[in-house]
Amino acid sequence: MAGLLYRLGRFSARRHWLVIIAWVVIMGIAGVTYSLFAGTISSSITIPNTKTSQVQDELADKFPSANGGTGTIVFETTNGKAFSDAQKSDVADFLQKVEKLDGVKGATSGFDTQQQLDDQRQKIVDGREQITDGRAQIESGQKELDAQKSQLASGKEQIASAQAQLNAQKAQAEAAGGAAAAAAQTQLAQAQAQIDAQQQQITSGEQQIEAAQQKIDDNTKKLDDSEQELEQGSKLLDLSKDIRFVSSNGSAVIGTVQFTKSTYEVPADTKTQIADDAEAADISGVDVYVSNDIAQGVPSILGPGEIGGVIIAAIVLFLMLRTIIGAAVPLVSAVLGVGVASLAALSFSSLVEFISVTPVLGVMLGLAVGIDYSLFILNRHRTQLKQGMGVHESIGLANGTSGNAVVFAGATVIVALLALNITGIPFLGLMGTVGAVAVFFAILIATSFTPALLSLIGMRILRKKERAKIGNTDSTRVPNKPMSTWRAVITLVAGVAVLGTIALPATQMRLGLPTGASESVESSQYKAYKALDDEFGAGQNGPLLVVATLPDSVTEDDVTATEVTIGEAIAKNDDVKAVLPIGASKDRDIIAFQVKPAGGPDSVSTETLVKDLREQTVSTDDGKVTLGVAGNASANIDVSEKLSNVLPLYLVVVVGLSLIILIIVFRSFLVPITATAGFILSVLASFGGLTAIYQWGWLGSVFGVHDPAPILSFLPIIEIGILFGLAMDYQLFLVSGMREAYAHGASAKVAVQRGLHAGRAVVTAAAIIMISVFAGFIFSDSSTIKPIGFGLAFGVLVDAFVVRMLLIPAAMHLLGESAWWFPKWLDRIVPDVDVEGAKLERSHPAGGQEGTHTGSHALPVEPDANAHESGHPPAHRA
Repeated sequence: MAGLLYRLGRFSARRHWLVIIAWVVIMGIAGVTYSLFAGTISSSITIPNTKTSQVQDELADKFPSANGGTGTIVFETTNGKAFSDAQKSDVADFLQKVEKLDGVKGATSGFDTQQQLDDQRQKIVDGREQITDGRAQIESGQKELDAQKSQLASGKEQIASAQAQLNAQKAQAEAAGGAAAAAAQTQLAQAQAQIDAQQQQITSGEQQIEAAQQKIDDNTKKLDDSEQELEQGSKLLDLSKDIRFVSSNGSAVIGTVQFTKSTYEVPADTKTQIADDAEAADISGVDVYVSNDIAQGVPSILGPGEIGGVIIAAIVLFLMLRTIIGAAVPLVSAVLGVGVASLAALSFSSLVEFISVTPVLGVMLGLAVGIDYSLFILNRHRTQLKQGMGVHESIGLANGTSGNAVVFAGATVIVALLALNITGIPFLGLMGTVGAVAVFFAILIATSFTPALLSLIGMRILRKKERAKIGNTDSTRVPNKPMSTWRAVITLVAGVAVLGTIALPATQMRLGLPTGASESVESSQYKAYKALDDEFGAGQNGPLLVVATLPDSVTEDDVTATEVTIGEAIAKNDDVKAVLPIGASKDRDIIAFQVKPAGGPDSVSTETLVKDLREQTVSTDDGKVTLGVAGNASANIDVSEKLSNVLPLYLVVVVGLSLIILIIVFRSFLVPITATAGFILSVLASFGGLTAIYQWGWLGSVFGVHDPAPILSFLPIIEIGILFGLAMDYQLFLVSGMREAYAHGASAKVAVQRGLHAGRAVVTAAAIIMISVFAGFIFSDSSTIKPIGFGLAFGVLVDAFVVRMLLIPAAMHLLGESAWWFPKWLDRIVPDVDVEGAKLERSHPAGGQEGTHTGSHALPVEPDANAHESGHPPAHRA
């Protein structure tokens, strides 16, 4: 690899215009492909096969009317008073305009929804009055009927008495016989006819009374059924009494936009149009805010903060190189690499879904490593020029030595980023891939475009004073005494204690996704979030969609009763503020509810509530009802949970990879173990800083954290991948110098000091540049980008200046000779990785005098110095 890079460097030096033009053409081609094939970038983070997505799929299949995401538009009067009729009309007109947009299923005014709820509550009141009146009428009718029954019974008794008397008279007449009996029979027949007529009247009266009683009984049953239905409706309304769409004082109203697709799948153009319409809304005396579900936009790739970071990097380069043209080379190389990588990656955005942070992460990484990688090669080239080496030869050798180390260091970053694909999370794997592409182009640019620029600049890369002293370099002073053992012990103990203390907040880290509260206080989504929180309660910012799956379909008559049974069971959960039934599916085997939690979307109570609801079952007459939860809040919880579950796997893979790579490079066991332990300390300290500032709110005014919230769910994994690669860079450039000094005969403890002395200048400059670039993103407008910038900047700060420059030297000193112990049988098996082309360097001596080359790290040792048992050439010379 060193020889190949040497030849590439020589070629780029000889054909500098060809290489420069080729890269400009590549940039142009990337720009053309971007303009032709670029798609839209999503601001939402989704993971397939989560519990939320499964519920949404079920809704889409069986309950289409309840499927589709929703977004919130908040209307608030500027004077805090209730809306006027004219303002209400303007709100309705605005929502009608929104409803006509593509991808919008409907837009409902909170005035209409609140009126429906109020009307339903009034119907309950009116219905109860009607039932009371109806019962009074039935009671009155029953009393009249009972009086008639009493009269009828009295009449029946009289008829029975008369019949008994008549029967007695008939018996006497038959006993008397003769003419008297015949005459009596006529009278008796007339009397019997009268009694029969009266009996017929009684029978007719009985039938009328029975019919009237049946009517009263029927009306009573209807009244009982109506009362039962009314009470069920009343219970449902009681469950939802804390859900309002117009604030209690009438100064704020919620407009609900329902999309044809889930919130995460809604095209960015649709959301942008709604947000633009809201910003341009001309409703007199009314402010219009859109929620985070709608207003999540694509963050700008370069803002004032990011540009400030690049300017600081430029100042560092100038202070180190003392020449403007020299400082410009790494910057131009990095910008070109970022441009090509970003345009090339985004050309595929129509084929795969890019989330908004993906290209920003590529820019962040591309700038940081692009500047550093070019700086390493440029710094080596300048050193060689000072020693009298020719320009082209120096460029080739710098490319074959420092360039080889750049390729190796970059490869570790690329592997760590590509390893994100093992998590099985598409957006995370894509972020790693895009970041890896940015690093890959940074390597290509550093090893081809940078040599071409250096050839074009020629000797002007040195200052006049440096050019005047070419070939007369002074000896570099190197340490000949080891640090004191007490100093090493104190440094190691104090350093670990300090980093351990900084890492303590990480034990309380919670993961989540940004809400409106995380946005800028001047943003529409922040104002919407606060208005909902203040006027409607925290839970209004993250309502849950709870779907009850029934064991069997229910009849239409039983739907309300089933809703009451399930709704009351849901309401019994802690932190449930209100339950609002949405309706049943067409075949009535699914019932959907909107649940308003007591806490906000990122609160611990809401997270617990989601888990409790998913574990809950409700008993009905037909069997057990299972509950599923969807909605934006539950989707955020699912994403965070899945990411936290794959974090240990990724950490194991990265740590294992770290150990293997370092064992091969340094041919040692203890050096890789200390390096990996240092990396873990750096990561944990970075997590602790993130938690303290962004979750607890410490130093919030400094870092623009006005509403502390859980840490961005994918940040820990991304940070582990990136910091791993960067930590290996610094480990390579510092410990390889120690290995070199040890291999050339210095004692293990003196070698530690020489290696640190040799590499600290370039590592310090590289780390400051990285920190500056990453820190620039801390002041981004995006709540997603801010913590990423801080985490990486703080991680690099801790790793470079505390772990690599303090703890690792102290540990290496205490380990002494044992640090370089390696079994002989394994030494023969492990390949000899010439990380920075030491063999190439020996075959191309500086100034044509082999053995007198003065590197940038240290003076050469005596040529007859005995090598240590490894017998391997130095692994690194930067």
